[in-house]
Amino acid sequence: MMPNPANNIDVKRRNRANTLRSILSCDRISQTELTQRLTLSWPTVLQNVKELTALGLVQEVGEYDSTGGRKAKAYAPVRNAKLAVGLDVTQNHVGMVLVDLSGQIVRYTRKKSPFSLNDRYFQELGSVLRDFIGDRDTGSRIQGVGVSLPGIVDKAGEELLYSHALGIQNVSTAAFSKYISYPCTYINDANAAGLAEIRGKGFTENLVYLSLSNSVGGAILNAGELYTGSNLRAGEFGHNTLIPGGRRCYCGKEGCLDAYCSAKVLSNHTNGNLLEFFDQLRAGNPEMQKIWQEYLRYLAVAINNLRMSFDCDVMAGGYVGAFLEEFGAPLRGMLEGRNTFQQDASYFKICRYQVEAAAVGAALLQIEEFIQSL
Repeated sequence: MMPNPANNIDVKRRNRANTLRSILSCDRISQTELTQRLTLSWPTVLQNVKELTALGLVQEVGEYDSTGGRKAKAYAPVRNAKLAVGLDVTQNHVGMVLVDLSGQIVRYTRKKSPFSLNDRYFQELGSVLRDFIGDRDTGSRIQGVGVSLPGIVDKAGEELLYSHALGIQNVSTAAFSKYISYPCTYINDANAAGLAEIRGKGFTENLVYLSLSNSVGGAILNAGELYTGSNLRAGEFGHNTLIPGGRRCYCGKEGCLDAYCSAKVLSNHTNGNLLEFFDQLRAGNPEMQKIWQEYLRYLAVAINNLRMSFDCDVMAGGYVGAFLEEFGAPLRGMLEGRNTFQQDASYFKICRYQVEAAAVGAALLQIEEFIQSL
């Protein structure tokens, strides 16, 4: 049977993209190591490297010391050759990140901007984005903008079906990009954050991401791919019932996880300022310590339930997740005590991105689309 030319093109494109990913994952790499990682012949890898170099995405950076034969050439990524912007829309703020080809944050900012479904708001969105991008050189390297939205986005990314946080439903996502001059993609905020966390750790991993922000959400990643469910609601962990007949959730039901583990549960004790809560906790305020211990007990139940349900690593992120490295030590002991099968909490992970994870994940959609197009 004759080979299908279309399939050959797809294979070449995939190999080229994987070559770039491998080079992006390190500061520099030898031709031998690159060949071993990719399990491809050196002529194939060399051709890919030449093409990526011609595109300005890879550069030769000298040679490695000889081990007896010819010196191996060293290659390095040109990470800032292409960039993408992530835009995180929330009820009261807009977060923005600029990321390079490897997903590293070049810069970020967060501005107060209460959401309103009108043209003035969308004009402001375009304006703050232009100010954030700044100079023309940066703008010329931007591949697109990923927009993170707090709600259910349809599979095509064309409609925000429902957002309690923004108080809207069935709104065209094109409204958000009306005054943005770059290609835009759209994604749920917790899904975006989950994608940001798993990138660079291996796309074959399974992970449940629990977002602990002003509302509780999450993402389910199966072999590195998002599982969104039959109705695009997979990962809505905030509405799992934690305490039947318990505290009233914003959704109107009683006992939802959101009512016990959202960031507001903590910040409501410090006039809406989460940083102030942890400042007081750091200073040894006994009242805040009591509130924190109660919060962790509920969180331990939620995390254990996710572990028992999905049997994979569980990661906590979001606003509260950013503080768990410093204040989360008691949580591991609680998790060990709840683990049915082994006294171990090594499955529990703390987020890598302590700022703007959702914006980063949204931006990475544009980066990944670019890499796959090579």
